[in-house]
Amino acid sequence: MFPDRLLVVAGLGLIAATYGLVRLAYGLFLPDVQHDLGFGADAGGAVSAGASVLYCVGAVVGFLLAARAARWLVLAAAVSGGVGALVMAAAPTTAVFGAAAVAASAGAGLASPAMVQLVAVRVAPDRRERAQAVVNSGTGPGLVAAGVLALLLLPDWRTAWTVAGAVTLAIDVLLVVAAGRPERTSAPALPGRSWFTAQTTPVVVALLFGAGSAVVWTYGRSVLVDAGVPTTLTIVAWTALGAGGAAVAVTARWTSTMSPARQWVLTTAVAAVAVLVLGLLPGLVAVSLAACALFGWGYTAATGALIAWTGAVDPGHAAAGTSVLFVVLVAGQALGAAVAGVLVGSLGSAGTFVAAAVLVAVASGVPLRAKDLRTASTTR
Repeated sequence: MFPDRLLVVAGLGLIAATYGLVRLAYGLFLPDVQHDLGFGADAGGAVSAGASVLYCVGAVVGFLLAARAARWLVLAAAVSGGVGALVMAAAPTTAVFGAAAVAASAGAGLASPAMVQLVAVRVAPDRRERAQAVVNSGTGPGLVAAGVLALLLLPDWRTAWTVAGAVTLAIDVLLVVAAGRPERTSAPALPGRSWFTAQTTPVVVALLFGAGSAVVWTYGRSVLVDAGVPTTLTIVAWTALGAGGAAVAVTARWTSTMSPARQWVLTTAVAAVAVLVLGLLPGLVAVSLAACALFGWGYTAATGALIAWTGAVDPGHAAAGTSVLFVVLVAGQALGAAVAGVLVGSLGSAGTFVAAAVLVAVASGVPLRAKDLRTASTTR
């Protein structure tokens, strides 16, 4: 069997590629794509919505198949993200670009539950929670890589997407090798009603957190531009988001010693403060960059806390739980982005960010009750 470390590094790379380089880089490269292909904000928003839907479809497929075919799912994730990015790079029309962007987003939805399952069965129990946190932190390095590509290549977005696609496919080769041959074990049955009941609280807070955090992913760069921050520094701010997320791999040794409840409260509280600061002080560049880095850490570490939480509810269905919670998180982001778009017109950017920070703070303060974990005993 190949070393656990190689699997963790390759898994981190897959998450970095499918999330940071492909799914989330869409918003970073979008202005230059719109300029060249000639489509407006309405079409860009429609593509973003479609990508969220396909992400959720991929996560549902992961929910159903991760326990049986995790290795095949990571292959499908990389092919979806990698080939999708390459088609985006070569797209001659808006329709082709939009269809490829939507299809590519499914890769991230497939990747998370597949990697949770692989780590759960390949990594020793005493190292498993930290390994899950490190793999999940891959979004951060992916965002950093996307920011670097933007700084080096934009407005040449076609070359940027070509690099993203090639890197995604190359990482998959390493991961398939690291995963080794699939083990012939009987897959656990899909979880029953009591399992879903035990997931009620994490589902609620994931929805709230997704809705509150959406304002940064949707309007984070815009609020800096509106405050007069130079374009290059707004891209640096995006990279700072990724650097904060990448730092989760370093802090995982510390956070993995906490209970999922404590992880959740800490990480989402940090994210709430970051949203508030970014909304109120966007013109102070150093402060804004620090807020972006803190948000990147808080957001990424919070998603890791969700993985730890659902794993504590029922270790045998950790991949299924991750699928459910990440679908809810993305659904919350879609809802939050839509509401934020309305609020920006009436409250302005500052008011919208304050409202979002309050929502994230509410998600942080929801009690993580011990009885939610004890309920899981009926599902095992």
